[in-house]
Amino acid sequence: MRTETPQTLKLAEYRQSDFLIPRVALDIALDPHATRVRATLEIEPNPAGRVDVPLALDGDDLVPVAVALDGEPLDPQTFTANADGLVIHQPPRRPFTLTVETRLDPTANTKLMGLYRSRGVYCTQCEPEGFRRITYFLDRPDVLSIYETRIEADAAEAPTLLGNGNLVASGPVGDGTRHYALWHDPHPKPTYLFALVGGSLAKISKPFTTMTGREVEIAVHVEPGKEGRAGYALDALERSMRWDEEVFGREYDLDVFNIVAVSDFNMGAMENKGLNIFNDKYVLASPETATDTDYANIEAIVAHEYFHNWTGNRITCRDWFQLCLKEGLTVYRDQEFSSDMRSRPVHRIAEVRALRLRQFAEDAGPLAHPVRPSEYREINNFYTATVYEKGAEVIRMLRTLVGEEAFAAGMDLFFARCDNAAATVEDFLACFAEASGRDLEHFALWYAQAGTPRLAVTGRWDEAAKTYRLDFAQSIPPTPGQPTKRPALVPIRLGLVAEDGREIPATSPRLREDGVFVLDRASDSLVLENVPVRPVPSVLRGFSAPVRVSRDLSEADLLTLLRHDPDPFNRWQSAQTVAIRLLTRAAVDGTLAEEAVRAYADALAAFLDAEGEADPAFAALVLALPGEPDVAQDIGSDVDPDAIHTARERMRALVGGALAPRLAVLRERLASRAPYAPDAASAGRRALRNGALDLIAAADPAAGIVAAADQYDGADNMTDRLAALGVAAHTPPTPRREEMLADFRSRFDGEPLVLDKWFALQATMPEAGTLERVERLMADPAFSLSNPNRVGALIGAFALSNPTQFHRPDGAGYAFVADKVTALDATNPQTAARVLTAFNTWRTMEPGRRAKAETTLRTIADRPSLSRDVSDIVGRMLG
Repeated sequence: MRTETPQTLKLAEYRQSDFLIPRVALDIALDPHATRVRATLEIEPNPAGRVDVPLALDGDDLVPVAVALDGEPLDPQTFTANADGLVIHQPPRRPFTLTVETRLDPTANTKLMGLYRSRGVYCTQCEPEGFRRITYFLDRPDVLSIYETRIEADAAEAPTLLGNGNLVASGPVGDGTRHYALWHDPHPKPTYLFALVGGSLAKISKPFTTMTGREVEIAVHVEPGKEGRAGYALDALERSMRWDEEVFGREYDLDVFNIVAVSDFNMGAMENKGLNIFNDKYVLASPETATDTDYANIEAIVAHEYFHNWTGNRITCRDWFQLCLKEGLTVYRDQEFSSDMRSRPVHRIAEVRALRLRQFAEDAGPLAHPVRPSEYREINNFYTATVYEKGAEVIRMLRTLVGEEAFAAGMDLFFARCDNAAATVEDFLACFAEASGRDLEHFALWYAQAGTPRLAVTGRWDEAAKTYRLDFAQSIPPTPGQPTKRPALVPIRLGLVAEDGREIPATSPRLREDGVFVLDRASDSLVLENVPVRPVPSVLRGFSAPVRVSRDLSEADLLTLLRHDPDPFNRWQSAQTVAIRLLTRAAVDGTLAEEAVRAYADALAAFLDAEGEADPAFAALVLALPGEPDVAQDIGSDVDPDAIHTARERMRALVGGALAPRLAVLRERLASRAPYAPDAASAGRRALRNGALDLIAAADPAAGIVAAADQYDGADNMTDRLAALGVAAHTPPTPRREEMLADFRSRFDGEPLVLDKWFALQATMPEAGTLERVERLMADPAFSLSNPNRVGALIGAFALSNPTQFHRPDGAGYAFVADKVTALDATNPQTAARVLTAFNTWRTMEPGRRAKAETTLRTIADRPSLSRDVSDIVGRMLG
């Protein structure tokens, strides 16, 4: 075999399709190894396309059987058909019908792209380029077609047959051993939104009445026997549909909406028109098997995929460079939904934590790319935190920049103007420029430039003039392919807080009434008037822009903000900043300033005494120390993961010891006697109680393991049970710890999604024997290298969430992950490439680790049979 060298595609070279396919009729006869696909395509020349060019349809690993034009078999001399495509050398320059038949083996499709069979269920994944694995087509997002799909299958094997759109007809075939279903989708869509499902599935459903009185059946389909775990997903779907009507005025447009949960799925979920296919981890939940985080994720992802019905389906992307247009916008919408369903400040902090952990690291490494890339070699590798999370932050900044009213008007204009079209970022921004009367050319740089802007803020109070001057300076570090950058347009929401806690209503002609200052150059100053006392500036409230901020504030100033800032985000950020400063110093010079840690702990104690129980979810976030990746990002270069881990463990012990009496009382007060409920208030109480347990164990591991074991034994829900097991798993080895782990394995035998949590806990143990433990766990009957969830839970968790052991000084962690990446690459390149991204920070490591990581990456790169997915990632890592 040979390495599949990816071709570089460039945004600047985009060209419209020379042909259009306005209608498609598919006749698919499902069979485990010999599925027949007959596609009848109504094709016409594109008036805007080129003339006298061949018709080149995409294919991938296809077996052609027959080709006919206008009902007549084509002369073999007039076309070329192979596994990778079908070319009609001289197609008619008029509308014509092309009928193509292909044969597929769904059971052998381990890539989980196109049509495949998962645990006896036929399903599809076509985004971004999977449809070409089903039949020959113009497999690009700007070719929109109306689909009619006839699905036929063995009635006993696949009693449920689902497709896009509305069910038109169904019934037996021949002697009744087989049956069919005919689905029609009246809305034109690109290939990537095509879907079908066939299998033995259980269903729960309910009626939904839209804002104009239309009746819709909404349903969730799961493996038989798991219907009781699908109720929360169905409830989340119903709430999502109502919220989208109330907030964005978007009504659902078909007679049915189906969600299907499958066990083998490369992605979290897929927004196929009217038929969303989900990884079952984002559908199935019960108090005994799912944590509060699982419930929140199900709610958010169900909402995300439903919201795509308008931002992604009705309005789709012109090309894959515009991926952020549907994903960033839809992430923004699901974040707003979750904020309304739960605590907005708590959810905002969670969003920023995820952004910094994944996207800031991406921006700082060899895989950095703009929100809208200008080129790519493998589009599968651009489903990234930059496209999704940073893309959402750009939308949020746009709302801040133009204001609520103009943002709402711009969204309405976008929905009206681009409905049933394949749009671009320029189309989107033009709607907001028109609605606001504002030139957005400078703002558009957020889509074109990679890298995280660094914002330095200094302040000076003039007691005599009663003014406060803020000086801002921004810079954007070089990233691959972009050595120099233009200054970004940064909306900065700010305020001033007096040391006694009062908000100072300072004014300036350059400060908007909503407290926003727009920085649009490399450096600028803002003078605030009517400042009678020395203030502490509260900058970037609500995290109003995705930037790194350095401020000339003392630890005392930051703790003032923790106590008094009316902005919840900056209260949390102030505590984090103090902790990161202390941890960074300790990791670099090996000493922890214990007096400063005590002052930090005293501030946390005062915070808990004053309002810890008033908003437990927020208190849990304030109480939690920054993670090791946060400290590594702050250090930036020559990172020693062991030094960071040692510093953080020492600080956790000191803080836990200082707060231990309060934490013990707090845990008792927060203990619930009521039945488990996944609502935000209950989840917040559990989060604070479990955070307290974690710090108690950090200070006194012996007492911690006893408390953890007691909670584990008495838990009536997975949140508390898993939190207790997690505390035990991250304390020094004891027989009781291993007993708890063994009990969990036995208790949840036969529950793959629950055992994923067990795998992940052990994969993230920060101790010397973890790599050997992970290797042993790969032999556990519950583990399978062919299932993306299992791979992510064990190998992915080790690589992405265990800094000390993945980055072992001897390079063994690198070698282990490289070996598993190359093994996976032969069967599931997408999963292999995802695990490989763990090497993204290799250049920031200290020289010894850096050299071993580079050697490992070069070993991977030198393999002769890499997929395009892995070849692209490793090439960019080393490039």
